[in-house]
Amino acid sequence: MATETSTKTTATASDETTSLIGSDKVEGTAVYGADGQKIGKIERVMLDKVSGKVAYAVLSFGGFMGMGEEYYPVPWSTLKYDTSLGGYRVNLTKDKLEKAPKYSSSTGWNWNRENDRRVYDYYRASPYW
Repeated sequence: MATETSTKTTATASDETTSLIGSDKVEGTAVYGADGQKIGKIERVMLDKVSGKVAYAVLSFGGFMGMGEEYYPVPWSTLKYDTSLGGYRVNLTKDKLEKAPKYSSSTGWNWNRENDRRVYDYYRASPYW
């Protein structure tokens, strides 16, 4: 049994290299605004099925114990990992994020090209497609 445990530990340890990181380690990572204040966490990463490109990081914040939380699709290209913070930094403030396209668990999100354009235009990011 000890061998199985060490194999699992080794497999987990290989979920991150100098330039690569496993999606399970990205989810839950803090996101900090331009002012260095925490504005949320990465709830999930959305991948384009055809190209394999990372399209969005869905940020979450607000609510209490999962109730009333809001979700913000943010173009992946706008996030930069900051080793000193141990999280991602995005060049916006909490105020600007609160005005961004968003959804909640009760409203859902229509992942279509119209909303893609709306999100990428809001953040002034080059489209991934």
